[in-house]
Amino acid sequence: MVDIGSKPATSRLAIASCLIKLKPETKKAIKENKIAKGEVLNTARVAGILSAKKTPELIPLTHPIPIDQIQIELEFVRAGIRIISQVKTTAKTGAEMEALIGCAICALTIYDMVKAIDREAEITRLRLEYKSGGKSGEWKRR
Repeated sequence: MVDIGSKPATSRLAIASCLIKLKPETKKAIKENKIAKGEVLNTARVAGILSAKKTPELIPLTHPIPIDQIQIELEFVRAGIRIISQVKTTAKTGAEMEALIGCAICALTIYDMVKAIDREAEITRLRLEYKSGGKSGEWKRR
């Protein structure tokens, strides 16, 4: 692990996003709560939040950080569902990995819940959108 012992704790924010592409009939089934495994959006949101909190257990050499807030938004878009994960912390290192893990596991949960009716579901465009705090300051995807 990288030594962060001498770094000051600063307020940090990381925002990540991804897209899960779905057939129109799959989106309709999710909206109408007709997925056999249950209610998709809240289940996926909770999975994303829980996984973000477990990032150091999932990604080797990441530091455990105190998470002040995690928000996961799910938005129906033409191609499927867009997932946006936002993680806030006051720590010596950033929350980028937590935001990315939150998105990924949220999307994987949706995939798991709809795979019986949509074998073509595809998770794509997982990426960091924004980060602030720490020595490197602010960064935003263009």
